[in-house]
Amino acid sequence: MSESLHVTRNGGVLEITLDRPKANAIDAKTSFEMGEVFLAFRDDPELRVAIITGAGERFFSAGWDLKAAAEGEAPDADFGPGGFAGLTELFDLDKPVIAAVNGYAFGGGFELALAADMIVCADNASFALPEAKLGIVPDSGGMLRLPKLVPPAIVNEMMMTGRRMDAEEALRWGIVNRVVSNAELMESARELAAQIAQSAPLAVAALKEVVRTTSEMTIEEGYRFTRSGALKHYPSVLHSEDALEGPAAFAEKRDPVWAGK
Repeated sequence: MSESLHVTRNGGVLEITLDRPKANAIDAKTSFEMGEVFLAFRDDPELRVAIITGAGERFFSAGWDLKAAAEGEAPDADFGPGGFAGLTELFDLDKPVIAAVNGYAFGGGFELALAADMIVCADNASFALPEAKLGIVPDSGGMLRLPKLVPPAIVNEMMMTGRRMDAEEALRWGIVNRVVSNAELMESARELAAQIAQSAPLAVAALKEVVRTTSEMTIEEGYRFTRSGALKHYPSVLHSEDALEGPAAFAEKRDPVWAGK
């Protein structure tokens, strides 16, 4: 792996650390490498959950590498599989990703965190979309995902002024799941990952698939769609070995042993 990424496996959990001093900014080359890591995570049946974090205690990621931009890298450059940072356009990833935000998450760094399924952040973390002040827009998902989480007035203020949101405000709006000290950050993210890994992998995949595909539907439309047979994971989970193992383990007062099928 490159000097910019440190990747470790802990059982079914993949930990990815972005390490590009001083601000963990992401250029196209790094984005390609991150995409390859997330694709490998997607395709590895032994891996259940991924954690993405930044090296150090100041920056999760400052987003797009403006030095690369100044040298000619365009905002619409090819950032590789999965889009910017390897995750923002990886729409067929039906495994959960936790962003462990250890400091500033600005621009594309915030967009990377928003592309994760859950966010654990340090109490010194802050979030911003300052692109308009740079003459561009947050088009790696920021202007699409943030409006699904917070009211329009807050979204407009953040995107049009670039103002920072601190960790406690992000918690109040439901953008992040947990706020902990920097020293506790990875422990908290790993604890959350371990809790997810205790659930059946097919069930987790089906849940992510259904939420993703029905988010713009009415409840009635969602029912019809999930029953239509168009989904990959939802129909299979209902008749899986794990669907038999879960109740059996409960009745026998033991931990389930998931087969993932």
